[in-house]
Amino acid sequence: MPATSPGSAPPGAATPTPALTAAQKTILVVDDEKNIRRAVQLVLEGDGYRVIAAETAGQGLSILSSPETPVDLAIFDVKLPDMSGLDALERLKKDDATADLPVIMISGHASVNDAVLAIKLGASDFFEKPLARERVLVSVHNVLESAQTKRALAEATAQQTQRYEMIGQSQAMQRLFHEIEKVAPTKASVLITGESGTGKELISRAIHRLSPRKDGPFVKVNCAAIPRELIESELFGHERGAFTGAQMKKRGFFEQAHGGTLFLDEIGDMDIVAQAKVLRALQSGEISRVGSEHVMHVDVRVLAATNKDLAKAVENQSFREDLFFRLNVFPIRSPALRERVEDIPLLAASFMAAFSRENGTKKKPMDDLVVHALAQRKWPGNVRELKNVVERMAILSGETVTIADLPEDPHESPFGEEDTGDAGNEAPIDDVEEAVSAETSTRPETPSGSAPALSLRDFREQAERRYIVDTLKSTGWNISKTAIVLGVERTNLHKKIRAYAIKRGES
Repeated sequence: MPATSPGSAPPGAATPTPALTAAQKTILVVDDEKNIRRAVQLVLEGDGYRVIAAETAGQGLSILSSPETPVDLAIFDVKLPDMSGLDALERLKKDDATADLPVIMISGHASVNDAVLAIKLGASDFFEKPLARERVLVSVHNVLESAQTKRALAEATAQQTQRYEMIGQSQAMQRLFHEIEKVAPTKASVLITGESGTGKELISRAIHRLSPRKDGPFVKVNCAAIPRELIESELFGHERGAFTGAQMKKRGFFEQAHGGTLFLDEIGDMDIVAQAKVLRALQSGEISRVGSEHVMHVDVRVLAATNKDLAKAVENQSFREDLFFRLNVFPIRSPALRERVEDIPLLAASFMAAFSRENGTKKKPMDDLVVHALAQRKWPGNVRELKNVVERMAILSGETVTIADLPEDPHESPFGEEDTGDAGNEAPIDDVEEAVSAETSTRPETPSGSAPALSLRDFREQAERRYIVDTLKSTGWNISKTAIVLGVERTNLHKKIRAYAIKRGES
């Protein structure tokens, strides 16, 4: 058995992830109590960390603003003489240079409100004095490890974005990236299918960018946007005088894409006559301009995309079978957003950052409730719809995007209308009201016989109904926001609204 050096992996084994070492990390400790400051410093230095100490928030912020002293983690006391640690935390999170710096808050007289506010402002952890050695070391290690993981993910996402112009950690996206990597270096035609808004054009651009033709032109053609009578001229060009209005010679898209890639978007909407000429160009590589007998050879790789079922279109004879097989050499399906829900936080953050760059504004952090609400939506418009919602929130919100900035989901059923996704076996509102009325009429009377008794179940349902109505009113009758506040799924809230016959705007 071959010998291996100490610490090295045996042949064929996966390379382990480097462990987090304390010696590589610098921690800033800000506390006005000398004994506490010194005790924390000794504990951390004893575990191999480098420690910088400060006794005021101002000193701490000054150290963090200096590029000469890079800090990996800051520990702030809540009560400081010049400003509170919470105020310092808020400043750090608003500054792009320190927004990602992990911060731990400590306090000798903490309240629940302080702890909640600290976490809301972006603190990584919060604990009270007196400080236990193990508690400090475990928290510091976990926070630094989490920050390192986030940085690695951010770097991987940046590389992924640069390579594909798409991001995603989901299994569906990893499979898509693998398929792009495999087909890009070849000459094969690719048919990209998927719903509108899933990024089919981005897939085609990624294939072109990773292919040997990357230095050649990438020409996009929207087949659905070209009138039937002009499609042949647009694709193959025309000579001057070839038809009324042809006042000069025109190079078609095939000719423009020579040496590169031609992307035929919405190929399912192409006229059946034009399909025959596209097929001939793909088979022979030869084209002729309208009004010319001269045959030109073009070197073009064709990528096509559609949101239609081309196999069914072939059955209906609205799409040529031979062209379908010619294009469908390597099929790629662009996944819908509902198939990659775990990518929504990454996508939302990316769109928010892009919006900020384009408009020269600071990147706005999004509240966790907002991210959770985005992940709960159905997104029939897919990534394109998500991008529009994020940009709208960026415009409407203040320094932080909160749940109040989330627009109403236009795909939710209004009050009083049937919700096809949630209907199940729920009784209609009229039936519910009749059942409630019947139950009320058969309730036993109180011993005095003067008024009907209220059972525990009735009281619970009345209280629940009133609380739902009050919450709906407080959110402006926004079902998504109300569901989050109540801690229930939207589907369950819809059922409650129907069961209790709640009407929009009722008092």
